[in-house]
Amino acid sequence: MKSLPYRANVGAVLFNGVGHVLVARRADLPNAEGAPGGWQLPQGGIDDDEDPAIAVFRELEEEVGTAAAEILAEHPRWLTYDLPPELLGRALGGKYRGQRQKWFALRFTGADADIRLDLDPHPEFDAWRWAKLAELPVLAVDFKRAIYRDLASEFARFAA
Repeated sequence: MKSLPYRANVGAVLFNGVGHVLVARRADLPNAEGAPGGWQLPQGGIDDDEDPAIAVFRELEEEVGTAAAEILAEHPRWLTYDLPPELLGRALGGKYRGQRQKWFALRFTGADADIRLDLDPHPEFDAWRWAKLAELPVLAVDFKRAIYRDLASEFARFAA
């Protein structure tokens, strides 16, 4: 496991006007209403030589159908997680031990109707909702929970 690299990734903590964050339900876990890991924040890979601040808008558009947002803050550190042993060799194309992520807090500047999960022919998410920032650690799958706790702390100043 230690010989595999981390995949470069960006993540978006997208705040609405009342300080709640967009969480989306993974399409591959449609019955995971309250299960940890069923709901997550938009995130995705960074292309070679792509600026993370540009990648986060591209990922928002790909995953939730809109990039109507403005950056409020960038997490000061890259955050990493390792995949659990049962996912090594299967998740992330089997080429990575986990992900190295640059996270951004963003303010949503659009309307709820702008969020369109159906624009991608292979959508990652099948539902979305606004949640309190403090809910993030409970929603996260075990191996991402520490990152979601860190995000809830680092970006608390933007929450309701």
